Amino acid sequence: MLLAVVGCALCLGTPYVPPTALGDDGIAGVIVRELRMPRLVLALVAGACLGAAGLVLQEALRNPLAVPEMLGVSGGAALGVAAPLVLALSVPLAVQPLLAVGGAAAGGLLTLLAAGFGRSPSAVLLTGAAVAAALQAALLVLMVLADQLDLQIVYRYLLGSLSARTWDDVTGLWPWLVVAVPALVLCAPVLGVLRLGDDDARALGVRVRHARIAALAVSVVLIAPVVAVCGPVAWVGFLAPHLARRLRPGSDAVGWLPWSAVWGALVVACADQPARLALAPVETPVGAWTALLGVPAGVVLLKAGSRR
Repeated sequence: MLLAVVGCALCLGTPYVPPTALGDDGIAGVIVRELRMPRLVLALVAGACLGAAGLVLQEALRNPLAVPEMLGVSGGAALGVAAPLVLALSVPLAVQPLLAVGGAAAGGLLTLLAAGFGRSPSAVLLTGAAVAAALQAALLVLMVLADQLDLQIVYRYLLGSLSARTWDDVTGLWPWLVVAVPALVLCAPVLGVLRLGDDDARALGVRVRHARIAALAVSVVLIAPVVAVCGPVAWVGFLAPHLARRLRPGSDAVGWLPWSAVWGALVVACADQPARLALAPVETPVGAWTALLGVPAGVVLLKAGSRR
């Protein structure tokens, strides 16, 4: 699947580039190296981050529906990036990920605080939905205040888009990954203990509240920089963990984590192809395709897992 997606991403489009011309120094090679390759790499990296973050949240909160969109994490990150744009505040490009991290952390912590730090999985989901709705309302207020040009930019950003991304956008994610990946490796074994329940986790020596805050922090560092660059690409964090569990039903969080990242990368890269090609030369937001295709598939996988 990865090879097929890479071939489509690099060859298909206007103009069509045959595989034999990928290494040329002519115009075809420039199109591949400077336009299509950074977009593909960004799609894979962003999808991997969202898939891994979705699994961390679901395992830490013991809820298969706990996704960034339903916990206020994605909405907080999007609000942190969109607010300066609408309010005409001059913000350097390097500061945008910090604003996204702050907004995501605020939204996630508000959900955890209001839900008693996740003792009840259903309470977390309901509280997160309320927080996400409040953040969405704040975004709508900002869109009302925006002028026509800013409104189009904000609207496309909020749907998630990989259009016109360059190598600078890709390299901007690496410092965050250097922090997030080691923390993710250290966090993974604790997730399997949290899955047993709060009382059993405490009996095994885990500080449940601290562990959930740490899991939220790891998720924020994975999600917020992606949202700052691509916008809130929806429902990848919901679909990828379920695909990982379907592939390896007898595994645990440590075994599911790399597969969730791989499936997340594939989901975003696959969704970017119809986003580029379906209505060419007009591009559609990739987040619309991940939601359109990902939600029904995730519901089917969720029902299949419940029956099993």
